[in-house]
Amino acid sequence: MSRVTRGVTKHARHKKIIDAAKGYRGRRKNTFRMANQAVEKAGQYAYIGRKLKKRQFRALWIQRINAAVREHGLTYGRFMDGLNKAGITIDRKVLADLAITEPAAFKSLVETAKKNHSNPHTVA
Repeated sequence: MSRVTRGVTKHARHKKIIDAAKGYRGRRKNTFRMANQAVEKAGQYAYIGRKLKKRQFRALWIQRINAAVREHGLTYGRFMDGLNKAGITIDRKVLADLAITEPAAFKSLVETAKKNHSNPHTVA
């Protein structure tokens, strides 16, 4: 059986990694061993970043909703409680967008939430 030299395959694999490391500084961009580590770590950061992005956007939407709701004399938690009890299921992304672009529509949602929110501190 003849011996297989891996020149072409190896060169292609190395080239793929070196191309992925384009823009890195120092030996990380042109030495295969360093570039391989850097590209692998970059992939890990990218994976984590995709998860963090979702969390960060949800936090941003909640902050925007809270700020908009407080202008109408309500807190975020009481607003969401009122919406849930009213049977209104709008996600936070849409609520945050409504608060910025359609203040009138958002105000009507706030009024609905106020009606349906049960305040435990009031004496009946």
